[in-house]
Amino acid sequence: MLQVQGVFKSYTTAQGPLAVLRGADLQLDQGGSLALMGESGSGKSTLLHLVAGLDQVDKGSIEVAGRRLDQMNEAQLANWRRTEIGLVFQQFNLIGSLKVEDNLAFQARLAGRHNPEWQAELTERLGLGALLKRYPEQLSGGQQQRVAIGRALASRPALLLADEPTGNLDEATSDEVLQLLLDLLRDSTTSLLMVTHSPRVAARLQRQAVLHLGRLVREGER
Repeated sequence: MLQVQGVFKSYTTAQGPLAVLRGADLQLDQGGSLALMGESGSGKSTLLHLVAGLDQVDKGSIEVAGRRLDQMNEAQLANWRRTEIGLVFQQFNLIGSLKVEDNLAFQARLAGRHNPEWQAELTERLGLGALLKRYPEQLSGGQQQRVAIGRALASRPALLLADEPTGNLDEATSDEVLQLLLDLLRDSTTSLLMVTHSPRVAARLQRQAVLHLGRLVREGER
């Protein structure tokens, strides 16, 4: 599903070029889940953004479901992001002017894949049935993150990218939301790449990888 090979990425700063990734390699099978860990500045979020097609590599390649991201133009990348990947962030990023039911459908409608039956199943399994007519500001943090997960999965993406998705939640709510996410993924072919600083969260996924100074230094499998 995901093949990252020899990826380098640097950014220009006032002090000169800052090398963030220095030959990162990563592989994720279809339906698999992988936790990407590492200290601050190791390149975790940078790698996630590159895999999402939100930035371009300096060197190396990223292939998702058989497609090389560097071989797509901007229009193709934009369409690919709408249809093939789902994104879940620590900040939830729900649309404040839309009710829960419309937030859930937003990504799927953009992708041309809105399925009322699948959305109803997501609503039930995420425990959102009583919240559909509410706005995001009327929800708790855990409820907002469940909506964000439902929105990301509503289009049945090939790859779900999550950047510290439970980082703003207390431990009990974090465990609950993570379990709901993993249960939903277990019944699908969607793969999960999650950035997390928490070894406890990472241990719940099938595999763990650690970035140190822009390189993969250790990889584990559960």
